[in-house]
Parts: sequence; C-alpha cells; structure tokens
Amino acid sequence: MNAMMITVASGKGGTGKTTVATNLAVAVGEGATLLDCDVEEPNAHLFLKPDSVTKTPVTTMVPVVDPDVCVQCGACSELCQFSAITLVAGELYTFPRMCHSCGGCVMVCPTGALSEGTRELGELETGQCNEIELISGRLKVGEAMSPPLIERVKEAAEDRELVIVDAPPGTSCPVISAMSGTQYVVLVTEPTPFGLHDLKLAVEAVRVLGMPFGIVINRADAGDDRVVRYAREEGIEILLSIPYSRKVAEYYARGRLLVEAMPEMAEAFAGMVDKIRSVAEGRRP
Repeated sequence: MNAMMITVASGKGGTGKTTVATNLAVAVGEGATLLDCDVEEPNAHLFLKPDSVTKTPVTTMVPVVDPDVCVQCGACSELCQFSAITLVAGELYTFPRMCHSCGGCVMVCPTGALSEGTRELGELETGQCNEIELISGRLKVGEAMSPPLIERVKEAAEDRELVIVDAPPGTSCPVISAMSGTQYVVLVTEPTPFGLHDLKLAVEAVRVLGMPFGIVINRADAGDDRVVRYAREEGIEILLSIPYSRKVAEYYARGRLLVEAMPEMAEAFAGMVDKIRSVAEGRRP
C-alpha cells in the first residue's frame, strides 16, 4: 500500500472537521496517523484520548544582533519584507514575533553582526490511541506564526503509511501549509447559507492548488439542499453525508466518536478512504 496523505479542511470553524478527521482515522485503524495541525486550538486528543503523550518544544530561527560588530549598513533591514529587523536613527532593532525565519538577514550581513538565535513557538505532542498514532502541535499563547509549527508536525509523520491531517479552518496561510504535499482534500461543510458561502471559498483555494477533493456534508438533514445542488453544478463528488441526530450530539458532547454512536458509519468512513485512494492513484476521475 503506497503512502498517502489526506487533508480534512473546511471553509470555517464548527462544521465538524475534527469529527470527520478523528472518525476517519479510527475507521482506518492500524497504520493510520492523525496530525492535528489546528495548532491554535488542537482538540483531536479529546476524542482519541492518547496514552503516553510525549511533549517536545518547537523553536524557530530569529536573528540576534551583536551591536559591537554592526556597522548600521541597513542591508538586513532592506531585505526583510516583514519589518522584523529595522534600522532606526542608527540603531538596529529586531522584532522576533514578526520574523518569518528565512535567515536572509544573516546571509546578507557583511560584517557577521547577525547570528541565528531561537525562540519557542510551541510544543509537539505525540501519543498512541490503540492502533492510531496522534501527532499534534500546540502553538504558544500569543504566538502568531503557526505555519512553521505545522511543518514540524508534518515532518514528524514522514514515512507513515496513511496520514490524515486535521487542518486549521479557513483558507489562510496555515491551511495552505497543512495542505501542502497532500494527495486528496476532504472539505467538510454543513447545509446552511454560511456553510455554502465558506465552502465556495475553500473550493476556490483547493482548485488553485490543483488538488483533487470531495465534500463531506455534516448534519446533512438539518438544513436545505443548496450544498447538494452546488456540488452537482460544479461536478464535485459528495463523499459522505452525515445525518444529524440527538444521539450523535450527545456522544460528541461527551467526547465520544461518531463510529461508536453509529457503528454503520465505520464502514462508511472506511469506504470513503477507498474512494479517495482510487482517485489519488488514478483508477477513476
């Protein structure tokens, strides 16, 4: 079985993205690795409840200035597009939280006044839930630079057989970082006007990236058919429709899985993986 990465994303929060990602991982079972890349508020652990969790600090590069060597030439300031290092009135100031860690300032410094320092972004958490490996990133409070942490989470899952990525909500840079390198994107939506609006934004982003994708409709019988009609008009496959029920809502509130509340859904999620594989491997359009 060839290695595969499937990203579960959504145009907005609250659609059931983590619900789909966790249940998909459990339905696959042995050999599945779930990456919680929603690093600002990771919550896959609430459903999978991993054992023996290990935590590793994650740092990123920031420039450190030696004022005794700096000649205030301004080369670093001119290079930086994010104003993370600035020359003001003959003094060089750094703003680590604005730094994108490219290292360009260190490279262009003619005197070697800049060196590579580090600052902590957050933590990498790794645990095991029966046959499933869960790797999560947790961004430090007040930290804005989530893409470097997302990349570290993904690097920790290299060479895994099947990787399922729980991406951040929306269509911004963190989502693109989570999607990079994936073979298929599952877009989770709900049958409401807001759900359809944000689904369209997500579809546009995935199409720009040129990735194959399909839709999962959560709480499918709680709204109208506008998402179904949109999918039909756009030629987008609906991979799965998850019904709304009080039993499912009660299980979710207790941190339980959908496949436990409705065992028949385990087969449906496993079948969804088979559909995705056939598309990614070119066996069907």
